[in-house]
Amino acid sequence: HKAVAAGMNPMDLKRGIDLAVTDVVATLIKNAKKIKTSEEVAQVGTIAGNGDASVGKMIAEAMQKVGNEGVITVEEAKTAETELEVVEGMQF
Repeated sequence: HKAVAAGMNPMDLKRGIDLAVTDVVATLIKNAKKIKTSEEVAQVGTIAGNGDASVGKMIAEAMQKVGNEGVITVEEAKTAETELEVVEGMQF
């Protein structure tokens, strides 16, 4: 790191980073909002999908099918088609 190369004590740098991380996590927790509706899930999915509303809608649909405890895996396909596949049970 540039600061250490410039002569800063590495332990002081680590303590500063740890304090910053603690503050950031506390701020995120304070500002977090629980998602309650499928529409809100779609909005978050749209943001995660680089603004693609169809991806957001598909993620909301997947969440409805698998529930809050389910697992959603997004994979790149070899085709231009976007599809939703639901696998019941456990998958290894």
